[in-house]
Formats: sequence, C-alpha cells, structure tokens
Amino acid sequence: MVRIIPLPEELSNRPFTVYESRVLGVAPKRLRARDVSDGGRLIYLPAGLEFALAERARVLAAATPGAWVSHESAAVLTRLGLPPWLGGGETVHLSKPHELPRVRRSGVKGHRVRILPGEVTEIDGIPVSSPSRTWLDLAHQLPLRYVIAMGDQLIRMPRPGFEGRTEPYANKEGLRLLIRQHPNMKGVEKARLALEDMRVGADSFPETFLRLAVLDAGLPEPELQLRLDPDDPWSPSADLGYRRFRMAVQYDGAPHLTREQQTRDNRRDEAFTGAGWSYFKANADDLAEGFRGLIVRVKRSKPTRGHFRPMPGSNMGRE
Repeated sequence: MVRIIPLPEELSNRPFTVYESRVLGVAPKRLRARDVSDGGRLIYLPAGLEFALAERARVLAAATPGAWVSHESAAVLTRLGLPPWLGGGETVHLSKPHELPRVRRSGVKGHRVRILPGEVTEIDGIPVSSPSRTWLDLAHQLPLRYVIAMGDQLIRMPRPGFEGRTEPYANKEGLRLLIRQHPNMKGVEKARLALEDMRVGADSFPETFLRLAVLDAGLPEPELQLRLDPDDPWSPSADLGYRRFRMAVQYDGAPHLTREQQTRDNRRDEAFTGAGWSYFKANADDLAEGFRGLIVRVKRSKPTRGHFRPMPGSNMGRE
C-alpha cells in the first residue's frame, strides 16, 4: 500500500490554490489523492469538510486575479447585515473592473463594475469592497428601509470592545461624495433618498426599523441612544426616546438574551422607571408586526410635559 504523505498543516483544513500548494512543495500528483477534492479551476479542498464563507471567498479571490469579494458576500464579511432572504447561500459574489471579463466559475456570481481608488479594502487578507461601496452596490436590490438601515450601520459609532475599531465606517458627507462619483449606477437614486433618512445612533437593523416606524406614525424625531443623565457618559441609555416627555423605548433582540446582558438590562429598566419615565420595551414580535402595537401604546401614554405634535410626511411606506 502506498503511504499518502499528509498535506502541510497550512493546507489541511482550508481550501487552497494550486499556487499555494506549489510554494509549500506539494507534488502535483499528491493533489489527486482521495483526501483532496477538486474545487474548480486552480482550487483544491480537503475532502469531507465544509467551509465558511470567509474561507471560500479567500480562495476564490486568490484564484481569480483582479477580483474582489463584493455585494452580498462583502456585506456578510463586513457584518453590515442583510435582509433574511439574502446572504445565506453558497454563492460568492466577486467583482472585477468593468474593462475586464466577468468572473465565470461554479459557485460564483460575477460582476463587472466601475471602481475608484479606495473602494476596495482587505479583511484578513481577503480583498473586499469597502463597506460604503458595498452599501451602494446593494442599494438597487434592497427595499428602501433596508438601504437606510445598512446606511445607519455605516455611520454609527462602533463599540471598540466588541468590534476592534473606534471610528465609523463612513459619514454622510463621504457617502454623498460616493453617490456623486457614481451617477449612473443602478440604485443610486435610492441611495440618495436613504441618505436623507439615515441617523447616527442605531446599533442594529431593528433599531432603525423602530425609528422609521415611529416617524411614519407621525411622532416627532426621537433622540437616539438617549442617556438618562445626559451629562454622565456612564448613565443607562435607551435606544430612542423623548427627553422632553420623559419617554424612552428599548429594543431587546437576541444579544439581550444572555444572563449577563439581562442583568444589565434590568438595571437600565429600573433606572428609567425609577426616575419616573414612561418606558417601553420592544422585541422580535413587535418587529414582526411593524411596531404597530408598540406605537399605539406610546401614543396612549400621557407625557408629563408638553404633547406630541404630528409631523408632516408620515406613513411614507418605506418598502
């Protein structure tokens, strides 16, 4: 029986290109062994393993000179978020400059685009459309409210302890410039509309949808990340609310289900109610019904000072 020499450790648990195998001294005939499968032109896979998007994207980009990960795949890698009907498949989106031929290979959706300097970045060595460019690429296929929500993720202040960065991906002026630089792209008008409704302060898509539902119901523009004590940076905060009316709303999604987070949430809730605020909590059930019931409860509450004034342009139907 012929003994099969193990693959180098660097190649044993991830897809790799033929070029990588050559650099590590793997003989061509070794790639025909039963523990290696053909992953398409220039690509090999350790047999019997499944690979996450990042690994598939890395090797596909490496095997396709001039290409980078884009569109839905870039949104997943940059954690911008996507609607539930996108981003869950096996397909990797790769783009090339418009003067080069479109990528054509199994498992890839190829795009030819006009690209400007700075619109492609790297994530762990993988060439990827920048977050701002990804937002613009996807604008034509997303409903307007999702373009707004993804835009909110671009301009929000990150949480350094969780994300490893201290600056937002973009600001509204930079996005305006990006739109002006690509006047003929599909979806550019939708992106321009979304830009006007984007706000700093939403940490998730549901928080954006909550804000838009509040505005569409005719309520005033809320303050986002509303701190109970505005002069104390460590004060408990709610996702949105109205300081004038001592009214706050909090959306608790999946990250709030851990025991540690629930303890912090309980302390936050008690701080607002103990200070005499009208305090409302929303969850996935409220999101599923478009926050209609929540907004009815908010409207029925009686602010301690002043009163709500209906805003013009409500019920805009951001679908």
